[in-house]
Amino acid sequence: MPYSDPEKMKAYQRNYQRQKRAGQVKQPIKKPLTVEQIATAAGLRDLLATVIAEVQASNTDIIIKARCIAYLAGVTLKAVEISDLEQRIEALENGRVKH
Repeated sequence: MPYSDPEKMKAYQRNYQRQKRAGQVKQPIKKPLTVEQIATAAGLRDLLATVIAEVQASNTDIIIKARCIAYLAGVTLKAVEISDLEQRIEALENGRVKH
């Protein structure tokens, strides 16, 4: 939450952290992933995109975020490559692509 007054921002953050330690801040409930969602490289790619967005939105140290996103970007790149290969193989098996 952006504030034009740095003192208001510090007060907000201090109060938020105090509530968080006391267990008064409700974390969003997330549904567990189904096997179908991560059974394919495309599903895994979508999952990684969601996780990267959550990391970017978190209130974590910038260095920790950067390391996490760099690692996830590498994993996502591999998932994209595999997803493309899966689609090409499926097209070949279905006879949609001629040699």
